[in-house]
Amino acid sequence: MGADIHGFIECRCTYGRLDEEDTHWQPAIDLALLYGGWSYDAFGCLFGVRNRAGFRPLAQERGLPSDVSAEVRSYYEDDPDLYHSASWIGWEELAAVDWDEPATVERMTRRQAVRDDAEWDPVWATMKALADAHGPQHVRLVVWFDN
Repeated sequence: MGADIHGFIECRCTYGRLDEEDTHWQPAIDLALLYGGWSYDAFGCLFGVRNRAGFRPLAQERGLPSDVSAEVRSYYEDDPDLYHSASWIGWEELAAVDWDEPATVERMTRRQAVRDDAEWDPVWATMKALADAHGPQHVRLVVWFDN
């Protein structure tokens, strides 16, 4: 049985805000509109799910963020028996990743597992555009899996 990824890019809008505390997270776009792949190497590298290559996961089972938007929480909690391995990662973290770090089992790097020239490019481009507009600390990817 396969594992599918679900989730949202969330953003805190900073336009017209004087204080970061005044902003709240909101869903920017459903991941299904940007990513249609099914890559266990990428899932393992990013979130530790089906990590057959032996990557040091970037954001393994962090759960939903405590301040996740109500819409995203509702989507995730819609079927608690189906979804698992909820996690999230911010744009600041992704921008600082050593993409040339190798896996321990398979001979591949993070860059080879999470190809930005193909299936992940729309995700990264959207997150970058939001980070450029609102700041990298105000953009994150919130995900979960089913199987």
